[in-house]
Order: sequence, then structure tokens, then C-alpha cells
Amino acid sequence: MLCTIDTTKRIIDWLTAYSESSGLNTFVVGVSGGVDSALTSTLCAETNIRTIVVSMPIHQNQHQLSRARKHIEWLKSKYKNVISVEKDLTPVFESFRSTLQDITSDLALANSRSRLRMTTLYQIAQVNTGLVVGTGNKVEDFGVGFFTKYGDGGVDISPIADLMKSEVVTMAASLGILDDLVYATPTDGLWDNDRTDEEQLGVSYCDLEWAMQYNGGDELSTEQKEILDVYYKLHQTNKHKLLPIPVCKF
Repeated sequence: MLCTIDTTKRIIDWLTAYSESSGLNTFVVGVSGGVDSALTSTLCAETNIRTIVVSMPIHQNQHQLSRARKHIEWLKSKYKNVISVEKDLTPVFESFRSTLQDITSDLALANSRSRLRMTTLYQIAQVNTGLVVGTGNKVEDFGVGFFTKYGDGGVDISPIADLMKSEVVTMAASLGILDDLVYATPTDGLWDNDRTDEEQLGVSYCDLEWAMQYNGGDELSTEQKEILDVYYKLHQTNKHKLLPIPVCKF
């Protein structure tokens, strides 16, 4: 897919039509300081439908929080339909961690951060007759399942989930989103040590895009074989996130 003006307009029109058909008149978007949430919130704002952008720091890296705030201010200066909310969830998270201190792990706590944010977004959405808008791209949502089940994967609609990461960057740049966000090193912001997505995944988004689109037949280098191995392993491990919930049928 090419990120053209027509592609951007199609997403904006799709968001508008979905809001009208659902009878819900507000978009609620979590803003993290990365390009995916920056693009999603901007596309929602472009519809002229009320858009609530929410920053939800939990022991957040100051660079991430600063980028999120800068993007929110940029949105509010450009779009009159944008409202911002910032809720520091650190105390909630610490209470949760303290309560479950005997049954936890670093990975479980990272996912719990994401789930606390999802709960917050739905609280805001229900109070405001709104839709929680997903910010995942195609690589994350359909390639390697790089999201938290019932966390950032818990959304009502996903406007950019058919865009590759590179397409997200291109579209974000075309909409004038701040360079600090467009070209920020991707990170999910769920770890105290600010680990990047590439450090967690083992390969770059560029490599994963290639693996998703690989059709076979070509002679592969050792590096390419390793990339495919990583991709297929991640896809298989996280397949439970990509499929409907199993149901015992009678």
C-alpha cells in the first residue's frame, strides 16, 4: 500500500463513517510519544469529530512524556476538536504491584501497565460516549503480535492496522507531525529501562516488513534466514493474540 493523500483521506472518511454508524461521537486515543499514536490521534482529529487524547504515564521516561506533551500541544493548536487529558497512573500501578507482589514477574508487570491504560481509556470513553481507537500498525497487530492482550490490543477500532511501520512514518511526516515523534526510536514504554522495540523483538521493523512480504523462491543470505526465523517464531508464539478466542462448541 502506498501512503498517498487518497490513502490518508480514506482512513479519515472511514473513521467518520464508523463514528456516525456507531452512534458514538468521540474518539479516545492514548498518546505515548511515538509515531503510531501520533498518527492515529492526528487522523482522528482530521475528522473534526471530538477527539480526546490521553497521556497516561507510569514511571515514564521523561523523553517519552515530553514528546507526548509536545504532540498534544501541537494537536490542540491545530485542531479545535481536540481535548487533552493527562492521568498519572503511577500510584495505581504501585498499589497493584504491592497487592500482587507475591505473584508477579517483570513481563507480567509490563503487560499490567498496558492493561491499566486500557481500563483508563475505556473509563474515559464510556463517560464521553466514545470509541477507544487502537494505535497498532500492521507489523504489530498481524505480523508478530507485538501488543498486550487486553491491553493496547483492547480497542474498538484500528485505523492504521493495515499500514506497515514505514507507511505510518511516511503518512505521519506528510501530515506535518513533529519530527521528534515521526523519527523517534520505537519503544512500547512499558519497561523501567526504556528498552526499545528492536531490543525486545530481536530485529528491526524494516526486517519484519520484509519477512511479512517474503513470498519464497529467492536465494536467501544467512542474515535473511535468521530474520525469517525470528519472524516465524514471534508469529507462532503470539498467534493466540491474532485469532478469535477458542470456544468449546456443542
